[in-house]
Formats: sequence, structure tokens, C-alpha cells
Amino acid sequence: MNEAKYIWMDGELKPWGDAKVHILTHTLHYGNAVFEGTRAYQTEKGLAIFKLEEHVKRLYNSAKIVAITPNREYQEVYDAHIELLKANDFKENVYIRPLIYLGYGVMGLYHKNAPVNTAIAAWEWGAYLGDEGLENGIKCCTSSITRNPNRSTFGKAKAAANYLNSQMAKFEAVENGFDEALMLDENAFIAEGTGECIFIVRDGKLVSPPNDNSLESITQATVLELAKDMGIEIERRNITRDEIYIADELFLTGTAAEVTPVNSLDHRVIGNGKRGELTKKLQEAYFDVVYGRNPKYEHYLTYI
Repeated sequence: MNEAKYIWMDGELKPWGDAKVHILTHTLHYGNAVFEGTRAYQTEKGLAIFKLEEHVKRLYNSAKIVAITPNREYQEVYDAHIELLKANDFKENVYIRPLIYLGYGVMGLYHKNAPVNTAIAAWEWGAYLGDEGLENGIKCCTSSITRNPNRSTFGKAKAAANYLNSQMAKFEAVENGFDEALMLDENAFIAEGTGECIFIVRDGKLVSPPNDNSLESITQATVLELAKDMGIEIERRNITRDEIYIADELFLTGTAAEVTPVNSLDHRVIGNGKRGELTKKLQEAYFDVVYGRNPKYEHYLTYI
């Protein structure tokens, strides 16, 4: 990991190596915490956070869902993102990880008596699935692990405990020689990747599953907005994995993954096995937005 100078913890900037928690921190044992993944890009006008408002709002919505009462006010955490990036004086693109978690003080499953803490870390980080993957695509498999069903967990919360499911699916995929996994919901429709939403292209139409059994993705919403403005026909409906096999294009979206093409699923080549034309157009449009090259969407950027 590319260490930075400081991590923000409950109102203070602490040196990276001093940002520590107790071994009996409640979240460490029971998994109840909420977090965000946010990116900042080096634009011509300087470092800028993409959709900061949307990410902080989802962080607080997630806390409400899992019954955590934040210990810091919304505006303080919003402002702390900016403070942290200024203090670290980053020279490259940055990934930001705010976290609201349950701290040290009580044990046991009932969590409401545990103290609440808030932290924000940030570090320089490139493409999550690799620069080569952004251009040439990655290999995916269908996971044997079902995405957490809505009747057993809260999928609209970006909660730490939810990601054990994704972690095991990712482990299975990588150990079997793939880059990423697609997870089915309990009805055998494609839900999402281990940390990304999915899009396919069929006959010129852009298709993405509804968020019935996935996180409400900020990047997915951005791509859909771009596609609409470009006049691309959009469908939001369920997708089966065999439909993906015969799709013209497949790509994944997420704050970390950005817009990453997929060249094969379950050893079936998707389209021509390369980044598709529509994927390339949307990928380029997305990067124009986050790098501040499209003035129409500049309101999504918070300059540091």
C-alpha cells in the first residue's frame, strides 16, 4: 500500500503509523461498520474529488440502515475529506476510504452501547483491476457463491460485514485463474461483481440489472447518465449468465474499477474478445468527466 502522511480520526489528523485501534474494537469481532470508496483525480485545475456529496450521503444512509448513530456531523465528515487531501499533498490520483465503526468499550452482539468512531484514510492508487484491464479487458467467472439475499442482510448498506461474501467470491475467482467474479442472486440472475455493477451491450442497447439485489452504485448511475445524454438506448432488467455469453460487450463499473471491460466469462469469449466500441465510448466519456475535461459535469467535482 502507498502510505500517506496522515489519516483523519474523529476530528484529528494523525500520522499514518499512529492511526490505531484496540484489539477489542467491536467492529473487528462482529463486522458492523460502514464505509465508502471515493476517488480524487489530478485534473488540470488540481486534485478533485468525484461526487463527494453522493458518497458522504451514502455513508450516512448506510449507517442508518445498520443502526449506527454517527459520532460526527455530516458536514464535518464532508469537510474532513478536503482537509485530509490538502494535508497529504498528493501528486497522483487518490482513493479515499471513510469508515464509521464501533470502537472499544463493550463486547457482545448488542451493539448500541459500543462507542462510535469515524476515520478517513486516503492514499495514491491506480486502476483497481490494472491499467491493462482498462484497455484489453479482464477474465471473469460466475461465482459459486450467491450474492447476499435481501432477506438475510441489508444490501443497500455499504457495510463491512457484507463484503465477506464478496471476498470469498473474489478468492475463488483468483485461485481459479480469473480476475474477477460475477455473483448471482438467489433467483439465479446476475446481481453484481464482487465490488462492481455490470453492463452488457446487445444489439446496440445498453443493459444493466436493477438495484433490487445490489448496492445503489454511484458509478453505475454516472454511466447511465452519460449513456442517456449520448442518446444510447438503455434497458434496466434482469440478466442471466447465458445471455452474457452471447452479449456483444460486457463491462464492470465501480469507484475502484471505474469502467473496466470484460473479455470473457466462464471461458466464453464476449464479443470479439476485446474492449467493445460502446464500452470504449463510455469509458472515455467517464474519464473526461472525472478528469474535469467535460464542463457539463464539472459540478460533480470538488476541487481541493
